[in-house]
Amino acid sequence: MSIWKDISEVEVRERRLHSIISYNGTGKDLHEKAKAGYAASLDRSYSQCASCAESCASTITARTKDSAVVFHSPVGCNATVINFTIGIRSVSLSRNKQPYDVQSLCTNIQEKDTIFGAEEKLRQTIREADRRFHPKFIYISTSCASGIIGENIEAVADEMEEELGYPIVPVYCEGFKSKIWSSGFDAGYHGLLRKIVKPPRKKQEDLVNIFAFEGTDTFTPLLDRMGLRTNYFVALASPEQLETMSEAACSTSICETLSLYVASALEERFGVPEIKSPPPYGTDWTDTWLREIGRVTGREKEAEQVIAEDRERCRDEIEDLRGKLEGKKLYITAGDAFGHNLGNTARSLGVELVGITSLHHDLMTDNPASVNSMDALVETAGDIRNFTICNLQPYQIIKILKKLKPDFLLCRHNGMNALGAKIGIPTLFEGDANYSCGYLGVIRLGRRLYEALQTRKLVENIARHAELPYSDWWMNESDPFYFLEGGTNEQGN
Repeated sequence: MSIWKDISEVEVRERRLHSIISYNGTGKDLHEKAKAGYAASLDRSYSQCASCAESCASTITARTKDSAVVFHSPVGCNATVINFTIGIRSVSLSRNKQPYDVQSLCTNIQEKDTIFGAEEKLRQTIREADRRFHPKFIYISTSCASGIIGENIEAVADEMEEELGYPIVPVYCEGFKSKIWSSGFDAGYHGLLRKIVKPPRKKQEDLVNIFAFEGTDTFTPLLDRMGLRTNYFVALASPEQLETMSEAACSTSICETLSLYVASALEERFGVPEIKSPPPYGTDWTDTWLREIGRVTGREKEAEQVIAEDRERCRDEIEDLRGKLEGKKLYITAGDAFGHNLGNTARSLGVELVGITSLHHDLMTDNPASVNSMDALVETAGDIRNFTICNLQPYQIIKILKKLKPDFLLCRHNGMNALGAKIGIPTLFEGDANYSCGYLGVIRLGRRLYEALQTRKLVENIARHAELPYSDWWMNESDPFYFLEGGTNEQGN
């Protein structure tokens, strides 16, 4: 079945990948159900908070250099971009690049627009973005409001593209279409593949596409010694880089949740091979990843040299950290595949992984041959006896944490990290998704976990004074899955 379809929007993950947002069981059980192609996603009768596909699409669109984003939405829908400029500026400076700001405008759809339409507002906002920012292309980011009233985004984009003389890229990321926020990643990349990425004029045999957010440049030190150049997407990427991503020797990423669609489409359309091994988190996955990069690029000898050198350089400190962390228990809350990555990094430190809560789970991949980090984690770490899927529901996670009493909590998303301190668990926030990758990444995580141990008395003191916003009934109710259809019994426990 073809991965790439030259149509206006990519199918959402529920239909394309049979993704689910609720589960309670073990890692091995979930993995077996995913291989069989079925795992029930139960309805939630109460939801404390949520996010939307438009915010994930913004992580693609708003971080692109020399472009602008027009949010065809009520004004609140573009609030997610406010913090992006800080990250882009700091990372640009750390990589000796010219910093730049997010360039965005909003059409500010209001009640009367939902009745009379807002296409003229969209045209005017696109012209204003052109006047203010002089971009090389403009994204149109859709919203629930524009989707519900049936705005003809495609026609406006074609019309304005002819008027302005450069690409106008529709990104169809209406929040109501998918409960899987990662569908927004696919929407953003689909727009780029339709309108910006060009067929290769020549292959650049030393170029590796890295799909990641802005963050520490940990991939270049690994690949530079193999004679390879890194091409980060989408943060900090210029339009020229985007146009030529089809010329790379291969593609890889920090996790398949972010990149599985774009990497598979690049391989199918332009012959850019996707690296079919888990990303470099943990010493063993880093070994496998480097060897696969070496195989695909014809640099097997160089890969083995990097592995030998870094293994030798990091061995003593990793062993020292393993001794300090032996017997300690870790719980992880993160996005789908990135939670698996962090789990494997912790495993390299000898930490006991007592559980993972991920935001969703893709039962399939776009390309059946693609990397599957859940498969790799179960193979290397064995079963994970407490594995839940929960789309950012703190009321549920806090019950799990109080029951399991881990020594550490490792969180990928801000806001969740406050939970640990409130119940006396030392907590780390993994805001930089690149920071813990590679051999040095194992050491970085180990150092931080050891330092977190020293905060136990502090967080226990915080917990004594913190007031949780939950009733005594909920805190004393034994089932964290009470508000899932059927509770625990429906989940097979």
